[in-house]
Amino acid sequence: MALYLLYESASGYALFQAQGLDEIGQNSEAVRNSVVDLNRFGKVVQLTAFQPYESAVDGLNQCNSVSEGLMTDELRSFLELNLPKVKEGKKSKFSLGVAEPKLGSHIFETTKIPCQSGEFVLELLRGVRLHFDKFIKDLKPGDLEKAQLGLAHSYSRAKVKFNVNRVDNMVIQAIFLLDTLDKDINSFSMRVREWYSWHFPELVKIVNDNYLYAKVAKLIEDKSKLSEEHIPALTEILGDEDKAKEIVEAGKASMGQDLTPVDLINVQLFAQRVMDLAEYRKNLYDYLVTKMNDIAPNLASLIGEVVGARLISHAGSLTNLAKCPSSTLQILGAEKALFRALKTRGNTPKYGLIFHSSFIGRASARNKGRMARYLANKCSIASRIDCFAERGSTVFGEKLREQVEERLEFYDKGVAPRKNIDVMKSAIESTQSKDVEMEEAQPDEASVKKSKKKKSKTEDAPLAATNGDASEDVKSEKKKKKEKRKMEQEQDEEEEKTNGANGDDTEQDETANKKKKKKSKDEGAAGETKKKKKKSQE
Repeated sequence: MALYLLYESASGYALFQAQGLDEIGQNSEAVRNSVVDLNRFGKVVQLTAFQPYESAVDGLNQCNSVSEGLMTDELRSFLELNLPKVKEGKKSKFSLGVAEPKLGSHIFETTKIPCQSGEFVLELLRGVRLHFDKFIKDLKPGDLEKAQLGLAHSYSRAKVKFNVNRVDNMVIQAIFLLDTLDKDINSFSMRVREWYSWHFPELVKIVNDNYLYAKVAKLIEDKSKLSEEHIPALTEILGDEDKAKEIVEAGKASMGQDLTPVDLINVQLFAQRVMDLAEYRKNLYDYLVTKMNDIAPNLASLIGEVVGARLISHAGSLTNLAKCPSSTLQILGAEKALFRALKTRGNTPKYGLIFHSSFIGRASARNKGRMARYLANKCSIASRIDCFAERGSTVFGEKLREQVEERLEFYDKGVAPRKNIDVMKSAIESTQSKDVEMEEAQPDEASVKKSKKKKSKTEDAPLAATNGDASEDVKSEKKKKKEKRKMEQEQDEEEEKTNGANGDDTEQDETANKKKKKKSKDEGAAGETKKKKKKSQE
């Protein structure tokens, strides 16, 4: 059985024929050793056809299709021209060796050409790749390397395309950084408390907040220097004058040990770092809120920006989250508990990351599972709308949030909630009304701009024109003449309508008058010709 090898190079498609090979008897190591030697390999494998790409864009398209396991029209025509024809109902006497199994299956489905891809074929293709520049004589040294470099750059650039509208990667990185910042700030603030408590232990009981504690520690520095002059600055930080006075009194009777100036400087520097981290955390949270409102506005309005971002980061992307069913979305973040329950045949978890939502916290203990299932359903709807909608809006998220609130009231008080169809219809109507308002607002803005342009033109016109009044008078006279003409035309039409009954008589009179005029003209012309003849005779 003949074996052909299809090699996709950076410059074009190449077809090789392998002769005198025993695939069953060949060992992989023996094939590897024979591939290195060009004299032995060139006797076995020979080039049968080569088709270069038309351009760099064509090469990129061919490379993309091969990587996806699809056969293009150019590759199909190349194979059909250079391979023997396959007869229906009979076994083929050849096979095509391909590096990609998906591409081979697609070629077999469309053209019925038998394909194979195994270790033996891959070793032969490795030899072809090694000696490819020597098989094709027309290639100059360096051409193949340039083609490979250009195709690699364009292929990687096409794969790593930057989509501005759906930058969910920014949300994923922001929520990861936010979680790590929370852990770091907590641990660092505890370190500040322990470190400064050696000097001023009574401050921990008075100031509970970590950020405020770091600020106060940086302001006080040495407790022995505390006095009533520090009270206004402490009240600005704490917002409570009583606490400021209590700190001053505690500093006077403190039991802490004294610290050297170098130790106090280190404590203050570390407290400043903690304050900077806390401020950066606030800025990062604001950034996350704005990005979530741009990328997933409905999911953010339904469940909150932080929980929605955690769901997106855990799923991998917004599209992956939209593809997840609501049952999977319900347990996202509780995979370990799920698999443990499946192994031990225990109760499966009711919620994962959704537990951080306020809705489940407000539900009673017996209704938490049902509330989580209902909320996961609404979250899956909101994520699909955000992922596949052309325009981003918070209308659907607000309506879904209202539905969840109604479901909570139903579990608590028994009030019947609205149906999902009615809520979705109202949401669609509100979005359509918003689109109509936007379309109406755009032409209004255009008309305002035109009026502004006209005003600017009139203002820029020369005001000191001497014949301005005369031109206005001429325009007014022209308008009067046009109006008179219109009035006369209207009067003529009214007369014609009133004289419609006598229309035949008037037409006969007009025709008779026309005939008389013609006769008089003919007689005048005849008299002139007679006079000319007499003059000529004389």
